[in-house]
Amino acid sequence: MIDTHTYVVYVEDRPGVLNRVASLFRRRGFNIESLTVGHTERPGISRMTIAVKADRTDAQRIEAHLYKLVNVISVEDITTAPSVLRDLAMIKVAATQESRGEVMQLVEVFRARVVDVAPDSLVIEITGTEDKIDSLIEVLRPYGVIEMVRTGRVAITRGTKNGAATAGARSSARLSDDAGVSHSV
Repeated sequence: MIDTHTYVVYVEDRPGVLNRVASLFRRRGFNIESLTVGHTERPGISRMTIAVKADRTDAQRIEAHLYKLVNVISVEDITTAPSVLRDLAMIKVAATQESRGEVMQLVEVFRARVVDVAPDSLVIEITGTEDKIDSLIEVLRPYGVIEMVRTGRVAITRGTKNGAATAGARSSARLSDDAGVSHSV
């Protein structure tokens, strides 16, 4: 059965790493549904959250192939782990004087917020699950969605387990072993 798998991948913060990871998926014929990358609490380490549709066998292969990349420190498929998943979206919607009040009421119902007001539009910020964001977009469509941007999925597992601590220890060892050595994948 094909499901959306969510991977948390800790990588060295070096040029070309994102390209190597994305190329791995391209070469294997997988479409990345969502990809977010950002710094972690540890200098020199970035965290990627990657969502991809795959069956169980392909998901295990993806994880194994990610580990083969030189700058990858750790990989975890958190699809079945207790996790918090969120997206961020900013939506610019047409808002005339007559419709502005209705749009703002919808924003309130979805616990979103207006972050910019122009004479003919509003920019709305919403954080939540993909379904919540999709629902808000659907109710705003009749007013005229002018423009939209979404971050993609970010995820963190619940509880005290910290993947970054393990990632940091492995990274320090790898960085000291690789001091001054340039790798290409």
